[in-house]
Amino acid sequence: MKDGGVIASGKLRAQRAKSMKFKDGYMVSSGQPVKEYIDSAVRHVLLRQGVLGIKVKIMLDWDPTGKLGPKTPLPDNVVIHMPKDDVVALPPKEVEEYMPPLVLGDEPLPV
Repeated sequence: MKDGGVIASGKLRAQRAKSMKFKDGYMVSSGQPVKEYIDSAVRHVLLRQGVLGIKVKIMLDWDPTGKLGPKTPLPDNVVIHMPKDDVVALPPKEVEEYMPPLVLGDEPLPV
């Protein structure tokens, strides 16, 4: 069981009929996933004051094997994969800049 909810309606404490809702967690309420994920039951209890109605809804967990719950995942189920390691490309060898030849000795440079 993943999440659930109970609705009790009728003459609970006073003469006027009311509805009390109790729920916990996230429950889908529309579309095809409701048919696969929600298990619900409705019962009517005959009391001296009147009829009390109880609705129970239970949302099942996703089970990849399909034994304990639906086999198909929810449509909004997002799987985040780890990024692949990037191959770092080395930059091409830089061309050495032109440098004037070194002057050896005390000879002056020609102008």
